[in-house]
Parts: sequence; C-alpha cells; structure tokens
Amino acid sequence: MTFALSREHETFRRSVREFAEAEIGPHVAQWDKDHHFPVDAVHKMGDLGLFGLTAPEEFGGSGGDFTSLCVAIEELGRVDQSIGITLEAGVGLGITPILEYGTQEQKEQWLPDLVAGQRLAGFGLTEPGAGSDASATKTKAELDGDQWVVNGSKQFITNSGSEITSVVTVTARTGTRDNGSPEISAIILPSGTPGFVAEAPYDKLGWHISDTHPLSFTDVRVPADHLLGDRGRGYAQFLATLDDGRVAIAALAVGLIQGCLDLCVQYAGERTTFGVPIGSKQGVAFQVADLAVMAQAGRALTYQAAAMKDNGASSKEFKQAASIAKLYTSEAAVTATRIATQVFGGYGFMEEYPVARFYRDAKILEIGEGTSEVQRMLIARGLGLPVE
Repeated sequence: MTFALSREHETFRRSVREFAEAEIGPHVAQWDKDHHFPVDAVHKMGDLGLFGLTAPEEFGGSGGDFTSLCVAIEELGRVDQSIGITLEAGVGLGITPILEYGTQEQKEQWLPDLVAGQRLAGFGLTEPGAGSDASATKTKAELDGDQWVVNGSKQFITNSGSEITSVVTVTARTGTRDNGSPEISAIILPSGTPGFVAEAPYDKLGWHISDTHPLSFTDVRVPADHLLGDRGRGYAQFLATLDDGRVAIAALAVGLIQGCLDLCVQYAGERTTFGVPIGSKQGVAFQVADLAVMAQAGRALTYQAAAMKDNGASSKEFKQAASIAKLYTSEAAVTATRIATQVFGGYGFMEEYPVARFYRDAKILEIGEGTSEVQRMLIARGLGLPVE
C-alpha cells in the first residue's frame, strides 16, 4: 500500500498554505488575544471548498478523499491550531456523522450549508461523568408520541455555540438492553430549539480562537425523525467517527510540529550570539534536527493511516493505524513546542511570538479524541493483549 502524496495533493497543499498565510496568519495573534471566533474566516474556508472536501457533489462538495482533508488540516494547523480544529471538527465531527448515517431527508436539510461553510455542526459525546468512558452517558432521550424529549448535558463541545452553529448531534440513552446495558442512540438537535442551551464558552489554556461550550438540555423536544442512524447504534457510530477523527488530529499535530520547525530554522539562522548564528551551535542545531525527524515520522504515520481509510482497509487495521498516528504525533507535538520555546529562549515566553501560542495549544492534542492512555490501551488490544 502506498501512502505517498500525489502531485494533486501537493498542489492542493500549496493552495491551502497560501490561503492560511494570507488570510489567517496576519490575524491570529489578535484573535487569540481577544478569544475571537472569526466567522468571516470560516466562510472564506468554505468558499475555498475546505468543508466540502469529502462530501459528494450533490450536497455541494468535491467528493474528494480523506487524505485531502488531512492535508488541509495540517496546513491550517501549521499557522494556527484553533483554525485547524475548527475545520477538523466541522467536517469530521459535524458533517461526517450526518453524511454516513443520516437519511436522505436529513442530508438534504443540513449538509448544503455545512458543506458550504456557511454553518457549523457540533458533536456532543463527552459529559462531566463520561469522558473516556463514553458508555457512561447519562443524557436521556425518551419518545413522547412523535417527539424525542432530551434531558442532560455535554461538555467540551467544539463548534457548538457560535453564531453560525446550526445543529449538534448528541448521544443519549434511549432505553436499556436485555443485558442491562444502556441503549445509546444519536439524535440531531437544531440550535435554538427551546431548552437547548449553549452555556458560556470555556476559558481555556489554549485554542482561544476555537468555539467550545458546555451544553445543557432541559426537555428539548425534536421530531422522532431526528434520530440519526439506527436506534441503539449511536455509540458504535460515534466510535467509528472517532477513528477518523484521530487521524485528523494527527494531521493537526503534524502541522504544529512543522510550524515549530519552520519558525526555529528561521530564528536559529537569524539570531546571533557571540557573533555567530545560534543555529551554528550543536546544542541548538541538534534540537532543530529532532523537530525535522518528528515532522517526517509523524507525517508518514498520519498519511499512511489516511491512505488506509481511502483504500478501504479493514476496520481493525485502520483503528490500529489511527491510534498509533494519534499517539505519536500528539506527544511529539507537545515535545516540539517545548523545544521551540527553548530555542527561542526568553522570546519564546512572550505572547507576541507564535511559539508561545503553539506551546499553549499543544497539550489538548494528547487529550481530545481519546487520551494518550486510551490510545495505548487500544493499540495494546490490537496486539492481542487482554487490556481492561
């Protein structure tokens, strides 16, 4: 199986890089300082076709492959992680579940605006008492005639409370199975539905530009046809969605590592001490070389997994590759930002330099879409170990 990027992918990479450097780069420092969610930039990303990369043409997409989405996320993440996660969540967690499991009517209702980047969708899985243990979901949905009545809460939900958020798909208990385990289904909740509240945004360590809220549901009523996919299959659907998301997060992490590498190469060549560039010192040069190794290795793992997705690899093979890519790249990204901050010295501690923002943004990569501990557990299970 080959996972080398095609000439078309590399051409596409250059176009996204040019967009990111021209439309995102000049503004991100101020957006980050102000915790501003740039709706206009999201619309421009939509105009470039980034939200429709994997969607079929009938809904306004380009019908492209998953690898192209990873390329776009990497290049946006190289400039700013918040913008990268906005695309990753908008497509992987917002569009994909509806595209994969929705009825024709649901697709026609929600996808055109989401694919165009005019609206955003969220993915409501995590709860205060159900993070890595998503099966411990306490949010409930009960049928009352021809309506679902939803009560509960979610937390850490991306793209869930912006002015252009149109819908959030949530997991909820819809009954109990014969063995006593919860029946978990997925239900589409339109923004603005009475009782559906996006609480005040979080004051986060990083990802200041990203839109992230806790959500609460109090007797939220939606038609019965807002069930997404088969009843009782919501948990399985979201687990499959997370496999894709882990590769996309790996691409975001690769972008961060590459961004650190680019900044350090430039800085180490320009900054002088004792009359010579600091890059001439082995102590600095070796650290920058380590960044190059991380970028190359992370990119290889990420695009190998993306190619497996595009080429129809088995679920078991893809799940293993996704976890390996996510684990390596997320932990390497945290290390890369520490190295970059050290190379920049005192300047790296100043918010006016991008490495400071990268340092803050990196940590969540080891947590979101499955913690490093969860990835190690999944990898070990994939090796046949009886890990609990």
